[in-house]
Amino acid sequence: MADLVVIGAGHAGCEAALCGARMGLDTLLLTLNLESVALMPCNPSIGGTGKGHLVREVDALGGEMGLAADDVTLQSRMLNMGKGPAVHSLRVQADKRAYHLRMLKTLFAQEHLTIRQGEAAEILTQNGAVSGVKTLTGDVIPCRAVVVCTGVYLKSRIIIGEAEWDAGPQGLMPANFLSRSLADLGFALRRFKTGTPARVAENSIDFGKMDVQPGDEPVTPFSFLTDVPPINKINCYLTWTNEKTHEIIRQNLHRAPMFTGQINGTGARYCPSIETKVVRFADKDRHQIFLEPEGDGYPEWYVQGMSSSMPEDVQWEMYRTIPGLEHCVLTRLAYAIEYDCIDPLTLTPHLGARHIPGLYMAGQINGTSGYEEAAAQGIYAAINASLYCKNKPPFLLTRDQAYIGVLADDLTTKGTDEPYRMMTSRAEHRLFLRQDNADLRLTFRAREIGMISDERLRRAERKEKETAELIKRLEDAGLAKELRHPGAKLQLPDGWDYCAGAREQAEIQIKYEGYLQKEMAQIRQARAMEETNIPQDVDYLSMDALRLEARQKLDAQRPVSLGQASRIPGVSPADIAVLMVWLKRLNVAKTAED
Repeated sequence: MADLVVIGAGHAGCEAALCGARMGLDTLLLTLNLESVALMPCNPSIGGTGKGHLVREVDALGGEMGLAADDVTLQSRMLNMGKGPAVHSLRVQADKRAYHLRMLKTLFAQEHLTIRQGEAAEILTQNGAVSGVKTLTGDVIPCRAVVVCTGVYLKSRIIIGEAEWDAGPQGLMPANFLSRSLADLGFALRRFKTGTPARVAENSIDFGKMDVQPGDEPVTPFSFLTDVPPINKINCYLTWTNEKTHEIIRQNLHRAPMFTGQINGTGARYCPSIETKVVRFADKDRHQIFLEPEGDGYPEWYVQGMSSSMPEDVQWEMYRTIPGLEHCVLTRLAYAIEYDCIDPLTLTPHLGARHIPGLYMAGQINGTSGYEEAAAQGIYAAINASLYCKNKPPFLLTRDQAYIGVLADDLTTKGTDEPYRMMTSRAEHRLFLRQDNADLRLTFRAREIGMISDERLRRAERKEKETAELIKRLEDAGLAKELRHPGAKLQLPDGWDYCAGAREQAEIQIKYEGYLQKEMAQIRQARAMEETNIPQDVDYLSMDALRLEARQKLDAQRPVSLGQASRIPGVSPADIAVLMVWLKRLNVAKTAED
């Protein structure tokens, strides 16, 4: 018996399980293989543009990814430093095996959490709500809520050239039984596809022919709790494809599963295979390739930018055309993987199934890609699953509060026809949703639901207090005006002692004061729409004033607010005006009754 069962122990599952246990629920984490806990089957990195924001937000909510990444960092870089702070994004190369072990130990040490190896075969319901999970071996685990975090394992299929077989990533077993249960529960399943490059033996790489890519100094940690920043241990390297590489690919496109129809799943637009890049960008004579370490002292390296599903003989030939890889040994071939996922439009903005109370979904099951997107959904879904078990109202993050809110809203309001990837351009309020202020945006809210430790709260309170004091002091001393000049940097007079977080916040808030004020005005205007709730029992189909398409879309998705309704594709501004009039009349009628 458990309060909460989490199915899958990837990045979504780890955060979901820890969250449920930290919120006091007896939580069971069920994984196909304990060796695959927090696995990084693709690139050995955490963060990146937009993704680094998600990691910081997971950390601010009391999650584990940022702390774990800091503990196993091999190299750290802050991306987009030539632009404004809204798009600054931290990215680290992580020791993937050390990350697995670090997270595994954390899971086993967590109070209220049990970890078991086994395969979930069926989600059980009673009176239309979740009642338990049945394993492949026949064990029935009664529970009140389930978070499904199955990653790419659902009926997964590996494809390399003409060869294909049922398997999960890196030779692990697929999950072949849960898909049927989800279909029986009313979910329409889709096939998505992702891929990964080959790995090469370190002693077969000529790094002298590549450009060194060092890490940044000083290193910025991911977690707001990390006092001693990680250190850069290993360099990465940059090289390029060339015309010979492209010619080999073009000559073998008739054997490429991406173009023969062998692959049916939809792939990620923003992480294309090398064969797709050669075809799509035919005018480019070269593409960047990064060599990244898999671990500290580990003999395999990751070839970033060379994802492929080409046949084995073609892979050997094309990899060896790249400077520095002329004699490389492919220790693991590149491959594509297809898997089942659901349409996230069947979920509420809290990542719960609309038609099955107690069932929540997180990660690639929802049609997303990336470790960071998965972790963000995992903690968000588990917060709401935990509140459901406690008979408390759900926890909603809106688009003006967090990138997690943007992610959840995009999925559950707009849907996705391809693996979704977070980017800063998806957030309309990105100057406010910076990675540096994630703690000030989210930690106080997370404290209200029991996710935040006293120490994390104390740090956020100190940062908030010192930021306000420092801004006022700079203004009183006449120093704020100087800081607004282009290129000016914050220099504190002797004796002014403030924490690094407060100094960073003061500089940004003073420099961008006018822009922040305009953005906050836009947020306040939009918030009125978000705070206008729509009853969930509305009979949209009977609203003749709405267009037919709008009636059907609104009836299917059941928006929780006027703001969400306005973002549903197929619902026009005129339809929103009709809803506003209807809601006004409803409120007048209720007031009259009272």
